[in-house]
Amino acid sequence: MPELRQRLHRWLNITPGEGPAVIAGLTLFYLLFCGYFMLRPVRETMGVAGGVDNLQWLFTGTFLATLVCLPLFGWLASKVRRQRILPWTYGVFASHLLLFAWLLARDPDGLWQARAFYIWLSVFNLLAISLAWSVLADLFSSEQGKRLFGLLAAGASLGGLSGPILGTLLVAPLGHAGLVVLAALFLLGSMAAARYLQSWRAHQPLPADSAPPPSKPLGGNPWAGATAVLRSRYLLGIALFVVLLASVSTFLYFEQARIVSETFGDRTRQTQVFGMIDIAVQSLAILTQVFFTGRLAKRLGVGVLLMGVPLLMAVGFVALALVPTFTLFVLVMVVRRAGEYALVRPGREMLFTVLPAEDKYKAKNFIDTVVYRGGDALSGWLKRALDLLGDHPQAAMLIGALLAVGWGVSGRWLGRRQAALEEARPSIGLDP
Repeated sequence: MPELRQRLHRWLNITPGEGPAVIAGLTLFYLLFCGYFMLRPVRETMGVAGGVDNLQWLFTGTFLATLVCLPLFGWLASKVRRQRILPWTYGVFASHLLLFAWLLARDPDGLWQARAFYIWLSVFNLLAISLAWSVLADLFSSEQGKRLFGLLAAGASLGGLSGPILGTLLVAPLGHAGLVVLAALFLLGSMAAARYLQSWRAHQPLPADSAPPPSKPLGGNPWAGATAVLRSRYLLGIALFVVLLASVSTFLYFEQARIVSETFGDRTRQTQVFGMIDIAVQSLAILTQVFFTGRLAKRLGVGVLLMGVPLLMAVGFVALALVPTFTLFVLVMVVRRAGEYALVRPGREMLFTVLPAEDKYKAKNFIDTVVYRGGDALSGWLKRALDLLGDHPQAAMLIGALLAVGWGVSGRWLGRRQAALEEARPSIGLDP
């Protein structure tokens, strides 16, 4: 048995004593993503219900809602102890889910509540996922992040794989309201896993390059995250990277919504189709996360994770401009999303392990929510403008290719800057 444990540790690239933390982190992400991806096809169906030509308004509404929510989160992060930020936030979100379940049960086809649910879930998913990664960046050192974040992201992909399967199987017998209640229970389970992970860190020796235990409030003001980004070239670089990521994603997302709405007219069938795409994405992501992500980051650096997918997307956009077939589009979409989950997202989170605790929560969540959704809204209107100017999908694909190249260049710069900060961390005040 000890030999089997040692082999498993070597295979998964973990050290003795990290096993409980890995299990807790996997559980945290599995339950969080299982609940979200069970609802994601529901959200897409709600978005299609309002008309594909109106999606840019939903993106704008999401951005405005994010602007309202961010100072509330910033106030909470400033006033409560760090280990309480996630439980309190997730508890509020769970209550919102139960409210939406009641509304959907009363009027399943209500258009305005469908739009409200679309916007709310779009805000929830970024803030909840960003907060989970904030906790991990706070509890693990930079060296641990390179080894473990890819593995922990596999829990997210496994949840992302299970969620669409559950949603596809249960949407008919339970309805959308039943799926929302089940997602609320999963979110509460994710909260419990995060609390265990924080308890584990409190009883472990503190790594030399990690922050003190999260026992005190962060202090500051609700807008500290925004001002921190404006003062730091490193954080501005991460913000630019996220805007370009969101823009590439939005261009492909609009095409996905258009194609599915034109091909499938029934709401239940649309939910099932969106779920099947999610299943393919998460299956590919899990294989990459378990076998490649951690080893690539440790041997070649974070920059490799941040640059590879954007360059593939540039090639994919050019291919779509030349050969705009449905099969090729689905292939590009699957590669983009699987690569983001398996490589780009873990690499992005590794960038924050070399920053102070306040930046890990406030600046990070400002970038992951306001900046991301701002990029969504801007690129959504750009895509809509291109559509109105004429039926020229090739032009949109070529613009997407240029955005992807810029995305890759910013990823390369961030990888180099992260390595420099990691090397200098013990001797500087961390003002990147």
